[in-house]
Formats: sequence, C-alpha cells, structure tokens
Amino acid sequence: LADRTLVVFTSDNGCSPQARFDELAAHDHHPSGPLRGHKADLFEGGTRVPLVARWPGHIPAGTTSEQIVCQTDLLATVAEAVGFSLPADAGEDSISFLATLRRGEPSPRDHLVSHSVNGSFAIRRGPWKLLLCPDSGGWSEPRPGSKQAAGLPPMQLYNLDDDLGEQNNRVERHPEKVRELTALLEQFVAEGRSTPGPRQPNHGPIDIRANPPK
Repeated sequence: LADRTLVVFTSDNGCSPQARFDELAAHDHHPSGPLRGHKADLFEGGTRVPLVARWPGHIPAGTTSEQIVCQTDLLATVAEAVGFSLPADAGEDSISFLATLRRGEPSPRDHLVSHSVNGSFAIRRGPWKLLLCPDSGGWSEPRPGSKQAAGLPPMQLYNLDDDLGEQNNRVERHPEKVRELTALLEQFVAEGRSTPGPRQPNHGPIDIRANPPK
C-alpha cells in the first residue's frame, strides 16, 4: 500500500503561543525559526508551514522545491493525478502542482492570499508580500488595536527574498507594488476566484482592508 500511495504531511498554520515559546527558547528551540509571528497572524510565522510529500515512482526521493503552494492546491493536484476533471465551479482557488512533485517544474501559482484571525488580508506575488493592515492581524505584537499598532502605516510591504523576517516595511519606497498587489486582490474578490474560469456570484462589496486608513 505504501508503494502506491501519495502521502502528504503539512500543517494548518504556524505554531500556537500555547506552546509556551519562552520555555521552548530556554531549551534553544524556536518553532518559527527566522519567521516573524505565529498562529493567527499574517506574518510568515503564522502562515508558512512545511509540506512534505512521498510517492514512490512519482516523486524523486530527496528533492526540494521553492514553488509557492497553498493547501487549496491539493484538490487540483489530486484531481490531476487521478485523471479527474474538476467542474468549472469547483476549486476556484486551486492550482495543481503535480508537475512540481513529479519533475520539479514550476506551477502557474505565483501568488498567495492569506487571511488572519481578525479578518485582515495579505497578498503575495513572487517575493513581494502586502499586508493590508498596520499590525499582525492576530495574536503577536503589534496586536490589532494595541498601542504598538497606533501610528503605524496602514499597510505593510515586504520583500521575502531579502527580508524573510518581515522587519523592513517598504510601503513608502515601492508604491507601485502596493498598487499592483492591491489591484490583484481586488480582482480576485470581484471575480470570486483566483484561477481562470467563470465569474462567481459577488455577494456585495468587500473592504479588503480590515483597518482602512481614514
């Protein structure tokens, strides 16, 4: 059974603070590694998780990939693996990464939409990631509505290639990226999907910024 089964190991979000980070750090264990934040946040520590797959005869052992993958992609990936065509109104945000698993080829996914516990959004394209809020959107500092968040820019822009820890907000230096990523997210909302296909019903206007600037 193991020889003919695709096994995928992943996690639904980053480490929870219930893990008692201070006690772990005392033993030199840092569950988020270099990533900022944790479960419930928009920062990478809240959303970036492992994905390990094993499929003898299909996935070369010991290979790795830098391909952006979202767990919504598992639907399209498994459907392609078994030769099933998804209906046009199914898996509106699912992109197959079967070619990545089998041959290391890139998938069409170059973007990623994230959502935090308080309703804040972030969108990534390539290395650029835009958070449409001034804070973590979750449980790490600066928390939404906190004194630390007061006075911060209403949005955050990071280049994950050279700032994986999300320490240098580049909103003011790259307004063109802010416009590009905001427009992309608004497009997905308007169309009701992020993959090609028929527009899905729009149930009214959605403010993609949980804390829009006045």
